[in-house]
Amino acid sequence: MAGKDYYQILGVSRTASEKEIKQAYRRLARKHHPDLNPGDKLAEVKFKEINAAYEVLSNPEKRKKYDQFGEQWEYADQFAKSGGQERVRWDFGKGGTTFEYDDLGGFSDIFSSLFDDSGIGSRMRRGPRHGQDIESPIKVSLEEAYHGSTRMMQLQTEEPCTACGGTGRVGNRVCTICGGAGGKVNPKRLEVKIPAGVRDGSRIRIAGEGGFGLAGGSKGDLYLIVKVLPHKLFERKGDDLYTEVSVPLAIAILGGEVRLPTLNGNLSLKIPPETQNGKVFRMAGKGMPQLGNSKYGNMFAKVKVVLPSNLTEEEKNLFERLRSLRPT
Repeated sequence: MAGKDYYQILGVSRTASEKEIKQAYRRLARKHHPDLNPGDKLAEVKFKEINAAYEVLSNPEKRKKYDQFGEQWEYADQFAKSGGQERVRWDFGKGGTTFEYDDLGGFSDIFSSLFDDSGIGSRMRRGPRHGQDIESPIKVSLEEAYHGSTRMMQLQTEEPCTACGGTGRVGNRVCTICGGAGGKVNPKRLEVKIPAGVRDGSRIRIAGEGGFGLAGGSKGDLYLIVKVLPHKLFERKGDDLYTEVSVPLAIAILGGEVRLPTLNGNLSLKIPPETQNGKVFRMAGKGMPQLGNSKYGNMFAKVKVVLPSNLTEEEKNLFERLRSLRPT
């Protein structure tokens, strides 16, 4: 249960001045700011730790309490009210060992004696611990969501420190190799398969690419959260696709065929005579694949009748003839 050392997080000594603390914070905050590390969950976690450390160390009163009580600084007032003479009892189960402490002024030492690498706490926490699962966004095109695809990604992966096994401590001392962080971040190229039919919010699990485990525990998993980008021709609703199809006036009146683009090539759409503007045609099975099975949604094409332009004299005469035959 070794707590996080705010001084180590900011990389300053315990005698650092307010100016030194502020300078260290600004430098680290710029380095790990989420806006400068989009999609990097590790940077986001580090940024939160830096802010938490600065919030305490930049405040003289909080810093004084932290220097005395460590991570229990928030309970300093409660300790003071008890006069530092309140009995605390730790009982580790039936038949186990009971510890009693009167001096709460040494509260941090109590935790240290119970939970350092050589004490009872070491045996309590040395069981394997599964690493943290990590989420990261991934943007895919509608074509990728339709066909499925393979993407090469550059990831920042966590690896446990070999010197301390990911605990951040060697014996009673902070690990000098990782500085107490418990691990290091390495860049890694990874081939990711995007299954056909993914939607907004779909989670693609990549086993073993999350945070490192402790004490021999397995690594966590990486979950890619899918965002499907808008398309210039198709609107997706569930597994169905919606689009418009341009139909020349003559074909709309007399009937015929027009070309209709799909995500799997073009097809010919039969237009019956006297098709009205705005009519919707349904093409079964021409929509998006359904994730996890072989079925497909539907495509709906809305007719957009295209009026002719740049008419010749002959064409104008024909329309004049038509108007005389069908007076309004």
